[in-house]
Amino acid sequence: MPHPHARMTIHGRRLLVDRVRAGRPVAHVADEMGISRTTAHKWVRRWRAEGDAGLHDRTSRPRTTPHRTPAEIEKQICALRQEKKLGPARIGPILGMPASTVHRVLTRHSLNRLRWMDRPTGQIIRRYEREQPGELIHVDIKNLGNIPDGGGHRFMPRQHALANRQVTTSVRKGGSPVIGYSFIHTAIDDHSRLAYSEALADERKETASAFWRRADAFFAAHGITVQRVLTDNGSCYRSALFRRTLSAAGIVHKRTRPYRPQTNGKVERLNRTLLDEWAYVRPYASNAERTDALADFLHTYNYHRCHTALGRQPPISRVNNPAGQYA
Repeated sequence: MPHPHARMTIHGRRLLVDRVRAGRPVAHVADEMGISRTTAHKWVRRWRAEGDAGLHDRTSRPRTTPHRTPAEIEKQICALRQEKKLGPARIGPILGMPASTVHRVLTRHSLNRLRWMDRPTGQIIRRYEREQPGELIHVDIKNLGNIPDGGGHRFMPRQHALANRQVTTSVRKGGSPVIGYSFIHTAIDDHSRLAYSEALADERKETASAFWRRADAFFAAHGITVQRVLTDNGSCYRSALFRRTLSAAGIVHKRTRPYRPQTNGKVERLNRTLLDEWAYVRPYASNAERTDALADFLHTYNYHRCHTALGRQPPISRVNNPAGQYA
């Protein structure tokens, strides 16, 4: 692929051909464009033989590779990697091959990273991405232990944290419990990774349905029309109420296969990011303080945090209508 300042980009090649077609000598046009006569003749010859298609770049990969590792050996390398999770340094001596050759074979078959494989089965995890925002929204729930008033064991010594837990429980007995769990309901767009989350008190069908209505309004405010929703097989998502909520908005509901969280991988990865960059990024003195910090994290995630899967751009860069008021 030519660099940005190359003279012979696809546009330069078309200009070369146009000038030659106008009756100019190839040598004169080559001198004007600062390229060799050999290069100019090459592109003119390709254009005459193939038309405009001949002006595009071609792969430099050779037609044949006589010294490539035999297919049967490659099959053995892949089997050792997938079945026993061995690396090149251990596979090499078993097959009598250099570790560097084993590594090239694993790279060729996308097995050089263990995180690209499903650990129990050894199957390659197939990554996918929808072409437009709204085609698929991943939805999931992550439960977090609540923080007692005054802080938990991450905020102070464990003995003091235990005292806070006991005091908080006794003061709030009979009311809404503080010691227990918060349920982080999350929705993320498959294409743009635009995310919406709320910390709620439970994961019942009424709560999940109400959350989705607010999430749908959030995506609509960003110019995204939701077509499909993908969830796991939790009881709240299998309920008739949740199904009717989606159907009323003309949304198709899809569920993952049982015990296959990789299918819903984008929201599962966001759950990890929530833990690392929001829930456990610093000590919190109370559960309310942590909940209040969620909005700031989501703003940073959607508008400022670089995402490697998006070319190191924030999710808002892929939204169809990133209006100025959301920045």
